[in-house]
Amino acid sequence: MGKKTSGIHHITAIVGHPQENVDFYAGVLGLRLVKQTVNFDDPGTYHFYFGDESGTPGTIITFFPWADARQGVTGDGQVGVTSYVVPEGSFLFWERRLNMFKIPFTKTTRFGEDYLQFDDPHGLHVELVEREEGKRSEWSFGNVTQDEAIKGFGGATLFSANPNETANVLENMLGLEFVKQEGEFARYRSSATIGNTIDLKVTTNHPGQMGVGTVHHIAWRAEDDADQLAWKNLVAKNGLGVTPVQDRNYFNSIYFRERGQILFEIATDAPGFAIDESFEALGEKLKLPPQYERHRDQIERRLLPFQVRDLD
Repeated sequence: MGKKTSGIHHITAIVGHPQENVDFYAGVLGLRLVKQTVNFDDPGTYHFYFGDESGTPGTIITFFPWADARQGVTGDGQVGVTSYVVPEGSFLFWERRLNMFKIPFTKTTRFGEDYLQFDDPHGLHVELVEREEGKRSEWSFGNVTQDEAIKGFGGATLFSANPNETANVLENMLGLEFVKQEGEFARYRSSATIGNTIDLKVTTNHPGQMGVGTVHHIAWRAEDDADQLAWKNLVAKNGLGVTPVQDRNYFNSIYFRERGQILFEIATDAPGFAIDESFEALGEKLKLPPQYERHRDQIERRLLPFQVRDLD
């Protein structure tokens, strides 16, 4: 029996001004900012992590906010749409909330499920889906209570430059189960109760262009360091170039670009976000990796200030 990832660990995207990003994902969507740190490769840029109350794998959306960066173009070789799952019966709340914040949305149906689709302030394509499965979030913020709060990822829609190759990686390397094809989408599922549903667009369009409003990469779950090394060997065995293990403080990572040109990461579930601040204080202060701590004053002067604000 081949290896199987349990599902999505996190998704990372490029956005614009940090205050606009925090206002939308915390103030409007009600997610918890569980960590504010910096891009390890560009310490003058924030790296924000949002999720449930503790940033459980499968709930984590992360952002690189570049206030003056050029706008990207969503297209082939990217995650096209990020899906969030909300409790059954909460759509009326979310429709009213989107209307209150004057966020246009559309309704659509795919694979027998209803979706609310809209864009964030920087052009990322987002959708909500109701599902019974998945633990309810224990986080509430503003008028978003635990009865309506986002549980985590419903999944993602992948736009591939070579859908057959991407399908092969999803099914035969990552171990997702093919469910069925409907129109121009093929659905795959993993064993997790959140972050478990991938819709692959089986037709191609135009190449994506990285920039504000686009997803940088999607990360899959590895149980631990040993499991990740097994994944690394498997990726290499399949003829895909894979990076050495990267220490990201809150998990370890490897990266590879599959033949449909989408950047994949495999990240360990541990150690998580409570290693450098308490559960109660998650996300409240800028946390730096050890190599940058001696440059804290310089880094903080470069970063734009922001606040987590209750917008209700």
